[in-house]
Amino acid sequence: MPIAKGHDTSMSKEVAAAFDAIRKMQGIKTTTLTALGTQIEAESVDDVMEAAKAAHQAVKSAGAQRVISTVRIDERLDKEQTLQDKVESVQQKLR
Repeated sequence: MPIAKGHDTSMSKEVAAAFDAIRKMQGIKTTTLTALGTQIEAESVDDVMEAAKAAHQAVKSAGAQRVISTVRIDERLDKEQTLQDKVESVQQKLR
């Protein structure tokens, strides 16, 4: 999305507001901030969607005039697996 010249293009204030709102939600197990997004683990898909709603509200409260979110959900039903488990599985294969 183009951002006009002369305006601050940083979004760190809005990202911080969204991240803070997400990590305060009940039902959220872990919250990890990355350079290009936020990863969360939750008790249920409903908890994920509630966290997204809370993030949107926080960003709007911070003054944003537009909010765009991309949500990717990996719901593993055959076994328990954390985000860290997934990373470790790949790292083991790199050894």
